[in-house]
Formats: sequence, structure tokens, C-alpha cells
Amino acid sequence: MLTPRHQALLMTLAGMTVGVAVFGSVLAINGNLFGNDTPAGVVNAQPSPSTPACTDCLRSDSLKYGQQTFGTKDSPVSAEVPTGWKSPQDGTRPRFADPTGVWQIRFDTRGSSRSPDEQVTSRAGSIDERDLKVISRDNGTLIYTYVDQARGPRMGLSRWISTDNDQSSAIEITVGGRPKDEAALRAVLEHATETLELPASANDTRPS
Repeated sequence: MLTPRHQALLMTLAGMTVGVAVFGSVLAINGNLFGNDTPAGVVNAQPSPSTPACTDCLRSDSLKYGQQTFGTKDSPVSAEVPTGWKSPQDGTRPRFADPTGVWQIRFDTRGSSRSPDEQVTSRAGSIDERDLKVISRDNGTLIYTYVDQARGPRMGLSRWISTDNDQSSAIEITVGGRPKDEAALRAVLEHATETLELPASANDTRPS
């Protein structure tokens, strides 16, 4: 039989056990309320990595331009091309390329009796390159891609400009590079078109 002293000791131990249990429950509740901001069943999503920038692409905002004159002595033509792009010859068909040979712009000042749209159709049907894909052929401009055996994927942008309401073509401008350089290639073509200066005799085109 328990003595009054033993009964008091058991009651004290029982009270301590209940207190510890209650304290532990409070800590668990507080932890859920304040220690974890993520609702139950929701996993914190890690931010998806951003697409790395193209480190070797041609960038239009880094290009500077200089005027080049070509054509013939009696019919000079000029336009601005990227600084540092050189042509081994002047004349009626100069081709200005960057030092690496990856990017280039070519002019053909000989003219043609064909309209710009006719030139686009003719060129699109005559390109003999692997995996040729015509991207667009609007407003006298042909944009296409292909695969070069030595240099891999390539892109060409050819534009024919008329000085007689699209009856004939006075000059062709073609820009070349890689498909991933498209934005800068378009910028080079537009800049050459905007700065192009043709002689008064540009309307005199030869049959072709």
C-alpha cells in the first residue's frame, strides 16, 4: 500500500510528463506556423536557368560603319559597310568580309532588266546548296538558309533595289553569315540600303 508520500511523488511525476507533452505540442505548432513559409504539399521551385548569351554571335550594337566606294569610274556607287570588313577588289562586284571570313556583304552594281521580284524568284530557283530553306521572299528581298559542307549552317539575305518603280534592278546587295547572326545580318543589310548612293545613270540597266 502506497504511503501518502509515495502518492504525492507519483502525482508530481505525472504532472511533469503531461507538461512536457503539452510543451512539445506547442513547439510543433509554432514551428509549423513560423518556421516554414511553404504551405504543406507545396515544393519550392528552383528558378530555371536563363539561356546563356551567344558569345560568338555578330552583334548589331557593336558594329561601326564606314563608307566604301566601288562600281566604275564613270558610275561610282557607295554605301556604308561594317568597319574592318575588307574587299580584295573594288569594281562592280566587291565582297567585303570580316577578318574571320564568317560574315560578309557583297554588291553587284551591273544592274538587270529584271524587276526585284523576278530576281528573287530566279535566285530562289538557282541556289544549289544542301538543306536549302527559303525563309521569306518579300519586297525584293530573299532570305534563306542552307548548310555549307565546310562552314556548317549559313544564312543569306539578298536584296535587289530598283530606281524605276520596280521595272528593273539597279543593284543587288547580299549579306551572309550564320542563322544565329540573323538580327545583326538584317541590320547590316538595312544600313547598307539606307546609305546607298547610286549614280544618275543607274537606270540604264543591261539585259539579263
